[in-house]
Amino acid sequence: IILRGLTEYQINNLLEKAWFEGKDFNDFDEISKVIGATKKQILKKSNLLEIIESTENLDSIGGLNNLKKWLKTKAKIMTNIETAKEFEVDLPKGILVVGMPGCGKSLTAKACASVFGLQLIRFDIGRLLGKYVGESENNMRKALALAEAISPCVLWIDEIEKGLSGSQSSGRTDGGTSARVFGTFLTWMQEKKEPVFVVATANDITKLPPELLRKGRFDEIFYVGLPNEKEREKIFHIHINKRRPQDLDKIRISDLVAKTKGFSGADIEGV
Repeated sequence: IILRGLTEYQINNLLEKAWFEGKDFNDFDEISKVIGATKKQILKKSNLLEIIESTENLDSIGGLNNLKKWLKTKAKIMTNIETAKEFEVDLPKGILVVGMPGCGKSLTAKACASVFGLQLIRFDIGRLLGKYVGESENNMRKALALAEAISPCVLWIDEIEKGLSGSQSSGRTDGGTSARVFGTFLTWMQEKKEPVFVVATANDITKLPPELLRKGRFDEIFYVGLPNEKEREKIFHIHINKRRPQDLDKIRISDLVAKTKGFSGADIEGV
């Protein structure tokens, strides 16, 4: 399973390299590290996908209880994919998280990979566009094929509106390239069979094509806004506990909460 996404040529090279370096082939953890490093290099060369290492989990998020509850429910499927397939349970497709900057969208993607126990792959959709005819569409197909090859995984598409917002007017501006790229992505979202869970984030939902928002593309759309008092208290608690846990009982967090109305989670971390 951990060799998924590698060609026979790449696997042979990987094993030869491990043998020359004296790796113990009976040590699963040691060989897994070698394979993981190889996959990182392959994705890095693609210039489209990147493996993100993160220690964030659902406890790192202050608030967003509905979203966390939903992820915990779907984790029962994503951590038992083969059993789910055996009982013909539909695998979750993904979620779209929309809201103001600094309110936990990127953190949600990282925590999602943790709760599902899967690798987090970041897809930089802004790198798709090429200068040659057909290059952008080919880049999209290549990126999606790579994600499927190394599945199961969480595919994080950050600020998706920047890559797809021009699809509705692309015939007048770029010869229809954006529309074709968007069409390729929509078809994949609708028909993909491999366990690739998509977490797309966006700051402005009004810039997204309506076709992307209909049922069948994403399982759910979540809006994240500015944290309320209880959420700000939790966020302060998380960040103080990360940095000065010994001082947690000495700080009057209620005073800080009262003074930070209108602050985002990122603003509170900055404080």
